[in-house]
Amino acid sequence: MTTTTAPELTDEFVSRLAQRAAAAEELRQLPAETVEDFRTSGLAGLLLPARYGGRQAEFPEILDPIRRMAHGCASSAWTLGFYMLHNWMLALFGEQAQDEVFAGGPVLCPAPLAPTGRGVPDGDGIRLSGRWSWATGVMECDWIMVGAICGPDDAPYPALVLLPATDIRVEDVWHTAGMRATGSNDVLIDDVFVPAHRLVKVVDIYSGTAPGADLHDASAYRWPMVPALALAAAMPALGSAEWVTDLFAERLTQRVLAYSGAAQKNQPAAQIRLGDARVRLRALRGLLDDTVGRIQDAVDARERISRSARADARAAAAHIVHESRAVIADLLEASGASAQFVTNPMQRAKRDVDVICGHVVFDYDVARELAGALEAGVKISPISMI
Repeated sequence: MTTTTAPELTDEFVSRLAQRAAAAEELRQLPAETVEDFRTSGLAGLLLPARYGGRQAEFPEILDPIRRMAHGCASSAWTLGFYMLHNWMLALFGEQAQDEVFAGGPVLCPAPLAPTGRGVPDGDGIRLSGRWSWATGVMECDWIMVGAICGPDDAPYPALVLLPATDIRVEDVWHTAGMRATGSNDVLIDDVFVPAHRLVKVVDIYSGTAPGADLHDASAYRWPMVPALALAAAMPALGSAEWVTDLFAERLTQRVLAYSGAAQKNQPAAQIRLGDARVRLRALRGLLDDTVGRIQDAVDARERISRSARADARAAAAHIVHESRAVIADLLEASGASAQFVTNPMQRAKRDVDVICGHVVFDYDVARELAGALEAGVKISPISMI
């Protein structure tokens, strides 16, 4: 077992993310220096169980670092945030799998969750084949979790399956308008044997009743997965909106409008946009705190998190992302044509958050529909992502 250093996100760490943001976008993956900074920061061990040398913090403690990292680079915040989150997910597996994967401390582990693979029973395990998209951070990974339909044809079940990175093949497909540094390429697996202890059923992950909940007996491991995933993944969007608002405020002190020669800071319209952005962001942080607090109170009390509560959390996360995107668009609209140069971080933040909005968990219509349907007592699909 390796003991991790105390986790710390410094202003210098965030500043270095900003300095590397353009290069990371060009590379289409995290620079090696960023990965090394992350490994030595101790952040990966924030939600790692104490028995493996981790901090075993309360789940909400990962949210602020992810949000703050987006003040430097949304792509980096997204990727590093998922590395942090996925060490938490690995702690939901059984003891044998955790002893194996955490033998050297926290790991870099992407997790394309869509069950686009098939695990066919084979002795004390499965033989896994399939193709997975959106594997954020796969270019630097140690292990990987993938979603798959497992079991016999007459009794299939969705599960997460854990494999070492040496068992996969990566196909370079990540040519996108935004979030380019996430390196979210495709993963291919061809008839690989996976022992049964490296599987965990999705129904247990969703409900917060996975094996790790009993193994570690800490509230963090009783959090239901979809609210945890949605809230953590919303933080790069919220952080980006905060950062763009700061950049807009700074820009006002310097910008002189073409043809009129007037300082933009003296224009009421610009002042209104800045004031509007600040209050909208405060409202989003209030929604975040309320949503997180409700779930944390329930897991502390060892209460079952209802489907309705989980759907409400997903809808809140989708709203945070949707509104963050709108704040960025409003401010960029008032920033003039020069803000569209590729050297300006405001336009990169907009492109990144536009892509974040495309994540399935942030489908604004579906998220609100599920929350409303459950409150109204309407039946929804048993495999709905809540």
